[in-house]
Amino acid sequence: MTTSIPPEVDFSALPALPRDDAGPVFKAPWEAQAFAMTVSLHARGVFTWREWADALAAELAAATARGEPDDGTRYYEHWLAALEKLLAGKKLIPGQELERRVDEWDSAARATPHGKPIELPTRR
Repeated sequence: MTTSIPPEVDFSALPALPRDDAGPVFKAPWEAQAFAMTVSLHARGVFTWREWADALAAELAAATARGEPDDGTRYYEHWLAALEKLLAGKKLIPGQELERRVDEWDSAARATPHGKPIELPTRR
């Protein structure tokens, strides 16, 4: 699965990004969604691409320090963790809200049959 990328996205700042000649490559839809959320937040001015690249680099370095293999299989897990930390650091999402939403997603995912869309509870 590939996606089109805005021209302002600097791939040279992300040397480990799984990609082919057309751009980033994703093994699962959630990976493409995490990528798209990051690009969208950057385009909205929430953070600079340098801030993003630094956050991702820090997350990848932490994974290496924990002894995780650098084989690319968990790249987008690290991508998502970096995004969560960057947004939490900017206090765009209060910590309790993020934890609550993670729990809601986890519960919804566990309750959803394979192949069906995950639906979160309606917020009031």
